[in-house]
Amino acid sequence: MSRAERLLSLLQALRRRRRPVAARVLADDLGVSLRTLYRDIGALRAQGADVAGEAGVGYQLKPGYMLPPLMFTLDELDALALGARWVAQNADAALAKAAEDAMAKIAAVAPPDRGEFFEEPTQLVGPAQEPAKGDELLPDIREAMRLERKLALDYVDAKGEETSRIVWPIALGFLGGKRVIAAWCEARADFRHFRVDRILGLKLTNLRLPVRRRVLLREWQATDDVDI
Repeated sequence: MSRAERLLSLLQALRRRRRPVAARVLADDLGVSLRTLYRDIGALRAQGADVAGEAGVGYQLKPGYMLPPLMFTLDELDALALGARWVAQNADAALAKAAEDAMAKIAAVAPPDRGEFFEEPTQLVGPAQEPAKGDELLPDIREAMRLERKLALDYVDAKGEETSRIVWPIALGFLGGKRVIAAWCEARADFRHFRVDRILGLKLTNLRLPVRRRVLLREWQATDDVDI
């Protein structure tokens, strides 16, 4: 591979890891010598990448360094375009608009020969479905997860029984035409799943989660054997 491709691969290898990674591991991933790896680390730093660490300790890419869209590979652009179009066709109005805006931003700064991935796509998504019941609640649900706040729900279950719950939202799933919240339910003292179309009322509270959402996410994955 070319030097530019190798540097891009090195950035991706660093970005995939949240903890310092040994130079030998990085070198093996890229199929290069340690000497080349150290030289490439220096090149990335010279280009503005905040790569912390040193030989014998390990390296880590600090948050905040962004690649310009022109550095995306063709397959990556295909994946971005397909994913954004799916969101634009299948998500709630707020997220659909965000996907369209994101595509426009990337296409605006992409080289001319790559902007067509967004303007004249090779991979298409089926026609948009009717908005799912409860889609107007999704922005508040996403906000609760970002802020790590509790949600107050008025909910009707599959048997038609109405209950009021305080839940700790963990994740929001788009499953076919249904939207499902994965959450810790205070009433049941356990993880539960709530279909958004069965929510009668929802309120974002000022109560912070007693546990970080990412910790809850890992516990939910382990408890329910979820692989995401």
